[in-house]
Amino acid sequence: MGNNMEVRGRLKWYLRWPIILNIIVGLMAIGVIIIDHRAGLLVGIFFLFHLIFSVIVSFYSKPAIMEELIDFGLQFGQVQKKLLHELEVPYGVLDSEGKIMWENDALSRLLGDVAVHKNIQNVFPSLDIKKIRTMEDKCYIEIVHEERIFRTEFCRMNVAEFSQHNDMVSFEHPENVLIAMFMFDETDIRRYIRENQEQKLVAGIIFIDNYEEAMSSTEEVRRSLLSALIDRKITKYMQSYDAIVSKVEKDRYVFVVNHKHMSAIQSSRFSLLDEVREINIGNEMSVTLCIGVGMNAISYSQSYLWAQNAIDLALGRGGDQAVVKAGDKISYYGGKTKQVEKGTRVRARVKAHALKQIILGKERVVIMGHKIGDVDSFGSAIGIYRAAKSLNKPAHIVINEITTSVRPIINSFKNNPDYEPDMFLKSSEAAAIMNMETALIIVDVNRPSYTEGPELLDRTKTVVILDHHRQSSESVENPVLSYIEPYASSACEMVAEVLQYINDGLKLRPIEADAMFAGLMIDTNNFSSKTGVRTFEAAAFLKKSGADINRVHLAFRDSIEIYKARAEAVRDAHMENGMAYAVCPAEGLESPTIVGAQVANELLNITGIKASYVFTRIKDTIYVSARSVEGNDGINVQLVMERIGGGGHSTIAGVQLQNMSESQAIALVKQTIQTMQKEGAI
Repeated sequence: MGNNMEVRGRLKWYLRWPIILNIIVGLMAIGVIIIDHRAGLLVGIFFLFHLIFSVIVSFYSKPAIMEELIDFGLQFGQVQKKLLHELEVPYGVLDSEGKIMWENDALSRLLGDVAVHKNIQNVFPSLDIKKIRTMEDKCYIEIVHEERIFRTEFCRMNVAEFSQHNDMVSFEHPENVLIAMFMFDETDIRRYIRENQEQKLVAGIIFIDNYEEAMSSTEEVRRSLLSALIDRKITKYMQSYDAIVSKVEKDRYVFVVNHKHMSAIQSSRFSLLDEVREINIGNEMSVTLCIGVGMNAISYSQSYLWAQNAIDLALGRGGDQAVVKAGDKISYYGGKTKQVEKGTRVRARVKAHALKQIILGKERVVIMGHKIGDVDSFGSAIGIYRAAKSLNKPAHIVINEITTSVRPIINSFKNNPDYEPDMFLKSSEAAAIMNMETALIIVDVNRPSYTEGPELLDRTKTVVILDHHRQSSESVENPVLSYIEPYASSACEMVAEVLQYINDGLKLRPIEADAMFAGLMIDTNNFSSKTGVRTFEAAAFLKKSGADINRVHLAFRDSIEIYKARAEAVRDAHMENGMAYAVCPAEGLESPTIVGAQVANELLNITGIKASYVFTRIKDTIYVSARSVEGNDGINVQLVMERIGGGGHSTIAGVQLQNMSESQAIALVKQTIQTMQKEGAI
């Protein structure tokens, strides 16, 4: 058999080296004979012996070499086959349709012998066979089998070359007809990763956001008891989750807890908020907490930093809530109670002095409100404008579009010799004059995407925010001063307080006082919503500064088209479970969103209505105005709007919905309310 076989390739040339050597020695012998006959004869004799010996050895050893090669090949093939069979990783071969053609011992033990010749999808019903058939070279699919998790790799095997060089098997489509399958068991490693994650410590901060007010509302002899009860509630709650908690200040606690307990704490929606709020030993004001937690951080210091950021966000949203920050993902819990007005103006005075120093340290001031500006946004911008001018700094107000609600007021400033021609600028014009020596002051908004010119935020690092809306996860990065008070009725109220401390020589002009009074009046719905003592104090300050109530009322009379639109929306409104839903027509109205907000306020006057939602379409956007009655009878519309991407106050909120009809928007809001009521979120 060995004599009939032919060797190819490198082995063929390796076995023919004696022939090559004989040719070389023969040439050498001829050369020696030419030079010296006697020496050549001797070399020739040796060459002859070498040639005979090589021929004999080659003739008789070739069959033995061939047999050794065949035996080696067979043994090597058996070793390969045995290794593949005994491979601990389950391995199999599928045809192009997904049928199992061959399996090794590990796969046989996993699936059983009956799996051969079955389709892989019959063995794993949840497997997406289309993904395997359409893959290019390889793909990874997670398979769960008998409570074990396998990361399964599928690879295409090109058998075109095999088809060309064998006579036993042929393939109709010789390219990519076989699929190799490797199953890697990741159950244990995933469990170890999960257990490691659960053992990580999470840092958190608890802050009593109304400590001074709650203590002031309690008899002096009971204040120590109130403080002890708060400590006990917090300590007992944290110990129930194996947490370590430490009181670092009279109103601040720091705690660390295992990550595995966070899911239970979040599922209970931080019930500690309710437990502490229910403490009553004669204190007129309920105690409310802010809780900030930092999760999934790469270090404990980063977790604590995120917890601090979460506390700042909770305070900016009005307190009485928990905020969990896990990287870019932020979750909110609580915040269902009405914000309580602070009785002291200390914070307003501190912020006013800080704002004064910022303005004095810059060359110019640019003031910006929100898109589709309203009277509150405009009035508060006018107040900051006057503050900057009183400090002898050039100031400009950014306003791209003048709405019908703002037009009656802004007309008093345009072409007025008392004001510069560049008092009002478009965002593109403001960008041209801004630099790092410009102070950008944002009023009545704290979300960058809602501002009149988001691109202006990159023009300077000195950004100041004054707003009365609750903070959301979208916020301005690193403002030098942030004054956000959700309890305030309006931005004009906040600015009116700041103006009283920013400069002793500051005096508003009558038309400026009118603008601010109008913002205060509109945002409080003629002083009937979200008003407090400080609201009326701000109104008194503006009245002293020359605001004329009759002049403001006359400036804001509505046209007949607006009256008809409001009447139509109210007429077609429908009620469901104490909620009113209405669609406000936008055709023929210059500022339909303002009319929508007015309709929402009107619907609250109907008996039995707890909250109202008005939907106004402008091009491809649905603007939702949400309003709620105050007190225990209402619901927190801010939480509802925030769930679908909006925000605002507990009684006044809104959202912008893209690419949907009015009916779809109404269905979305209804579904959100039902879901949140089931969760106990509202």
